[in-house]
Amino acid sequence: MLRSVFAVVERRAEHAVAFFYSHLFWHNPGMRELFPADLAPQRDRLFAALTHVVTHVEDPGLAHYLGQLGRDHRKFLAAPPLYCAVGASLLAAFAHTAGAAWTIEAEKAWTEAYGRVADLMQAGAAEAVAEGEPAWWDADVVGHERYGDDLTLLTLRPRRPYPYAAGQYVSVSTLHLPRVWRTYSLANAPRPDGTLELHVSRIRGGLMSTALTERLRVGETVRLSSPGGALTARTPPGKPRTYIAGGTGWAPVRALLEEAARDEPGLEGRLFVVARAKEYLYGRADAQRLCGLLPGLHVTYITAAPGRPRDQATERLVQALRAGVNWPAHDVYLAGPPGLLDEVSEELACLGTDPVRIFHDRLPSVGRFRTRPATRAEWLLSPPQLQWHNPDARAPREP
Repeated sequence: MLRSVFAVVERRAEHAVAFFYSHLFWHNPGMRELFPADLAPQRDRLFAALTHVVTHVEDPGLAHYLGQLGRDHRKFLAAPPLYCAVGASLLAAFAHTAGAAWTIEAEKAWTEAYGRVADLMQAGAAEAVAEGEPAWWDADVVGHERYGDDLTLLTLRPRRPYPYAAGQYVSVSTLHLPRVWRTYSLANAPRPDGTLELHVSRIRGGLMSTALTERLRVGETVRLSSPGGALTARTPPGKPRTYIAGGTGWAPVRALLEEAARDEPGLEGRLFVVARAKEYLYGRADAQRLCGLLPGLHVTYITAAPGRPRDQATERLVQALRAGVNWPAHDVYLAGPPGLLDEVSEELACLGTDPVRIFHDRLPSVGRFRTRPATRAEWLLSPPQLQWHNPDARAPREP
């Protein structure tokens, strides 16, 4: 029942979400201030989260996913009244959009389902409070380095201990953009001084990346969410592995390699560092340093040829992967743009790598809201990517 109704509503997703927010703010005007001024990215994340719930309703890991979602939503100041208001507006939007599919039975099913979702999310939030986990961490900006026009390396010092694992990511907010949160990978393994490094690639039209690159200054404060993500080390000692980093995907791979250099300097593996052009290989010096600490790690740098389209870098990467051997024995840690993740994952599976041993997170696109398909034909020809921040949240959360 949940899926059949959602299939109808999803085809009119734009209309349903617009109705939802209009209903929510009309009946609860005080809640508008809890949301960012630009609702476009939030709209897609809402529907993607609903899609995840509906498609995994029979998955035993769904409760864990919703608990983590509840923990994360504390940074939005989500309190019980908000959950109630959201539920009422969501059901109203579904009733308005589903047409004849919104029967008494459908309303009952969705009312019970939302109640269960809200209970699990609030239970996750309550558990975090009981464990003493803050809704967010304040962190001072102690370093702000520009690499060309497109890349900024931020160094942050949280004001209280920030527990995370190498390879995870964090959502960031700044007073320059109140109530806006964007996700960035942590670019270092835990350090004795507690500092964190983020690699911010400025996106044309991206509000947060522009604010962090152009407006943020040393001495200011940002907010950090609890860490998330499943791109954490899980290969048994002595087993081979491959790391593939595209663009700022170098950030989580760098963190994983720092951790390996500390805990397993004798590892055997391969590292591919990919960039659209030679001048964008900003991580080359770090890669060379880490390879010196990991003599069994062999590195390959890949870019498009001068003057050629950036897609050629991916083509060259695929050719290099095909030249490799013994792929079934390797775990693969993969980070980069969504298109790269899809193409490389498919190629690795063809080369014999077990898909369950290809580890990656899919971060949301930033500042580029894409209109969802409106008709059945559009939906079939161009199904939208899920944009929620952690589709892999069914995996156990690392400390």
